[in-house]
Amino acid sequence: MNQNERIRHLEYLVGLARNLSESLEVDAFLQLIISAACEMTGSEVASILEPAEESGQLHFLATPWFHRDLLRSVKVPIEASLAGWVFQNVKPIIVADVTAEPRHYKGVDEADGFETRSLLAAPIVYKGETLGVLEAANKAGQEHYTEEDVSLLESLAALAAIAMQNTRQMSKVKESFDEMGQLDQMKSDFIAIASHELRTPLGLILGHAASLREAVAEEQRPDVDIIVRNAMSLKEIIDNIANLDNIRRGITKFRRRLASMRRIVEEVLDSFVEEAHQKGVSMSADISSDDLIVECDASKITIVLSNLVKNAVAFTESGGHVQITVEQIPGYVKVSVIDQGIGIPAKDLPHIFERFYQAESHLTRKHGGIGLGLSVARLMVELHGGRIWAESVEGKGSTFNFILPHVPAQAGAANNVFIT
Repeated sequence: MNQNERIRHLEYLVGLARNLSESLEVDAFLQLIISAACEMTGSEVASILEPAEESGQLHFLATPWFHRDLLRSVKVPIEASLAGWVFQNVKPIIVADVTAEPRHYKGVDEADGFETRSLLAAPIVYKGETLGVLEAANKAGQEHYTEEDVSLLESLAALAAIAMQNTRQMSKVKESFDEMGQLDQMKSDFIAIASHELRTPLGLILGHAASLREAVAEEQRPDVDIIVRNAMSLKEIIDNIANLDNIRRGITKFRRRLASMRRIVEEVLDSFVEEAHQKGVSMSADISSDDLIVECDASKITIVLSNLVKNAVAFTESGGHVQITVEQIPGYVKVSVIDQGIGIPAKDLPHIFERFYQAESHLTRKHGGIGLGLSVARLMVELHGGRIWAESVEGKGSTFNFILPHVPAQAGAANNVFIT
């Protein structure tokens, strides 16, 4: 082989490598490989074989188009073929005359009416694993295959190995996604069934507990209050699970209208006054203006703020303070819930809005909940076109902020629909 031919073959290999990096169509790329094998080794035909898991034999993965239909169902025994020997021994082979080679499997020639006279084969190997065999047959002009032909075929086999491995990895990724999709569907079905089935007995417990509280003696009411309080905690968990699943499945309904953040904050504060008082935590609000109007589903933003305030009260010790501030920033209304609680470790801060994430160990934590409140808050804020984030210093407290697009007060007045 002269210098010009070597340069041409090198350019050919570089072009194939470029094709490999740019294309994910493995079948088309493997056809380029066998075409290159024919041209670069001066062969009549070339093909790629790989093992079939179900039969333990080799089958044709890539063949010239005029052999494709004939060889589609042909299986080549690994123990009684030249291709099988190459596959098992992971070594290339040159056979000048296959008629004198007992390892030659004649079934392929019989299937497509082809006469194999000489053969060159190289293993297709990726990181120590043999994926298949690249063959070239019938050197032109009755010549013999050379060591240079072996090197060329091994180079092509290396490119084929990358393409075949990429396909295997993509197949595994697809299988993983399919399994994840099935698991996600099973989880959604379980959540829907569980939340539906739990709501009925939970409603009965709450209803009967309320009636029972009025009927029992004064000294027994604290016991009934414990039942009500724990049933309400369970109801909150169920609601959070259902809300999160509904949002993720896109079936949550939003009734958007203009709403005053002052009204939402006051309602949330009122709902937590008793809980905070019992724990010895004081609460206040600092609202910079009555004109802080947002277009939202007020019930959903109430859930967001309630989840943040609930956490603030839960993680603030007796004697501490929780403050809600509302202010206008360019284009947005910013709401902050500031506590004097235990704070969040820096390593946990990036993950606190993930589903089921909890900074405390499930074995040692003192506070309730299953780590869904902040996930629900994040999704609801983002669906309103806003953003939510947290700042914290461990041991000193945390500040949870969210912003929602601001609607000028005059727009609310003109529409006469905002909540006051």
